[in-house]
Amino acid sequence: MNFQQLRIVRETVRHNFNLTDASNALFTSQSGASKHIRDLEEELGVELFERRGKRILGLTQAGTRLLEIIERILLDAENLKRSAHQLTHEDQGILAIATTHTPARYALPPIIARFKQAFPKVHLELHQCGPDEIVSLLKAGKVDIGIGTEALHKEEQLFACFPFYHWYHGVVVPEGHPLDDGKPLTLARIAAHPIVTYHEGVKGRSRIDQAFASVELMPDIVLTALDADVIKSYVELGLGVGVVASMAYHEERDRGLKLLDASDLLPRNITYLALRRGRFLHSFAYHFLELCHSDLDTATVQRVLAGNPS
Repeated sequence: MNFQQLRIVRETVRHNFNLTDASNALFTSQSGASKHIRDLEEELGVELFERRGKRILGLTQAGTRLLEIIERILLDAENLKRSAHQLTHEDQGILAIATTHTPARYALPPIIARFKQAFPKVHLELHQCGPDEIVSLLKAGKVDIGIGTEALHKEEQLFACFPFYHWYHGVVVPEGHPLDDGKPLTLARIAAHPIVTYHEGVKGRSRIDQAFASVELMPDIVLTALDADVIKSYVELGLGVGVVASMAYHEERDRGLKLLDASDLLPRNITYLALRRGRFLHSFAYHFLELCHSDLDTATVQRVLAGNPS
C-alpha cells in the first residue's frame, strides 16, 4: 500500500469517477491509475468501486466506508508536512483563503494589510468564488480558511465555523428614485419595482426571498449577479432597484446612487470564518483569525476544532 494508490482513489471520487480526469490531475496514465486501484483492492481484499466493464460507476459499500479512512490518512500526511515546515519556517508559507466578493472587497483589505505587516514573508492566496466552491475548496484541503454565509453551516461535521461579522441588506436606488421620497420603506413598496439582487445561495439571498414570502409578496427579480458592484452597475442603468449588502455601498464611490435602510425589513445575516476539522494550521493562520475577530485566540480556535466549543 502506498500514498499514490490512496490519492488515486480520492481523486477518482472527486472527479465523479472519471478515471481519465483523476489521472490527469495526478499527472499519471489512466492505465497506471487503474492498476494502482486494482493492486490496492487486492491487498485490502475488497472492491472499492462498482464497475461496468472498464467503466467505474461509483463506490461500493466497502469503498464508501474506507474512503473516510483514506481521506484521513492523506490529511494526516499533509499535516505532517505542514507541521515539519513550520518548525523551520514559522513566519513563511502560504495562507489560502476562499471568500465571496463582498468580504474580499470590503471587509478583508484592512485585515490583510495588518497581517502582511506582521508576516511579510507569507504569501496570501485569495480565491474569490461562490459559496458552493468555498465548501469544495475547504473539503479538498486547497484553502485554509473559508469565508461565507449559509453554505458553510451545512457541513458542521467537517467544518468549525466562527462568526466574523453581521450585516444587513439595504436597497440601492438612483438619486431621485420614487422610493427615495422620505416616506417609510416597506416590502410592498420595494416589490412594486423590478429588483436586481444576488444569485440564489449567495449573500443571504434565501433570507431576502423569505422576507417577501412572509408577507405574501412575489417580487419581480429581473437580474441576479454574484457581487454587489455588478448589481449597482445595473441599478445605475435603470434596470431596477438593488438589494445588496449595506456594507457594499460607499457614498463617495457610488455617487448618483442612494442607500435606503432596510434593516427593519430584512433579517440580519452573519458572515462566518470556517476551518476544515483535522487540518493543520500554521501559527500565522491563527494570527489572521484573531485579526478578523479579537475573541478568536489560538486556544479558543483549537478547542472548537477539537469539538469542545465551551
